[in-house]
Amino acid sequence: MSNPLGRPQILIVDDEPSNIHLLSEVLAPEYEVFFATSGIRALALAKERDLDLILLDILMPEMDGFEVCRRLKAVPSLRDIPIIFVTAMIDPKDEAFGLQIGAVDYVAKPVSPPVVLARVRTHLELKSQRDYLRSISSIDGLTGIPNRRRFDDALDAEWERARYSTSPLSLLLADMDYFRRFNDQYGYIKGDQCLRRVGLTLYRVAQKPEYLVARFGDDEFTCLLPRTGPGRAEAMARKLVEEVAGLRIAHGGSDLAPHLTVSVGATTVTPTKELAPWALLGKAYALLRRAKSEGRNRCLFEANERISAA
Repeated sequence: MSNPLGRPQILIVDDEPSNIHLLSEVLAPEYEVFFATSGIRALALAKERDLDLILLDILMPEMDGFEVCRRLKAVPSLRDIPIIFVTAMIDPKDEAFGLQIGAVDYVAKPVSPPVVLARVRTHLELKSQRDYLRSISSIDGLTGIPNRRRFDDALDAEWERARYSTSPLSLLLADMDYFRRFNDQYGYIKGDQCLRRVGLTLYRVAQKPEYLVARFGDDEFTCLLPRTGPGRAEAMARKLVEEVAGLRIAHGGSDLAPHLTVSVGATTVTPTKELAPWALLGKAYALLRRAKSEGRNRCLFEANERISAA
């Protein structure tokens, strides 16, 4: 589930309060239930909450359920939320169209509480299985932390959330100094052990569960920091440099110190529609390259730069 530490979160969307009340009575004993009486409000709640399933009416004023479904499926961070249409429109053509645009099921009104509950349980279980398969395909086999694929997905999702809420999004990108020489001198087994230790160190520095630590490349690591401003992001970048040096991993091939060191590029931006997620990554990369060229074993940080999305 998207919400592994609590009850699954379900959004009921219907312009008739009596229908919302009935579905809430059925689902509330097992699930955390939210409701919206319009398509616009439903889209807003979907962006605010980490939803596991949506029960969506079709016949609503201003924006019908079909359009709500289309818009949800167009947002990368929302497209995997299962949508069940709950509607009086029982024409097979309408049902086929709803499934074609992305719904997973259709429930006819007036609803049968046992049927609704059974359908919800089934689709939540299927989503849980999909989430599990996605999670194990997104883990780096060497270090046991998330991999580049998981990072890319998270960056897209957190960018959308931050843009909607106008909250800051920070990124740390770290690269181990002279690591090729380390492998040449000590061998790849020692190199792999070193990578695991640095990955765990970044986890220790990150602390918060909402922060995503990932192996980005061969000897590169990244940490995505939602709702985190410049002060904390820069402090984390500096702490990572200190913590890796503090491991005292012998590195006879380094020109800097007798032990392993790391360079970090870090940045903070408040996303807008003029910016793109890759621009945040590009800025962190540029700062990392500068940290390398200016002597390594350091972090460089810049915040709220005007990053062009073009």
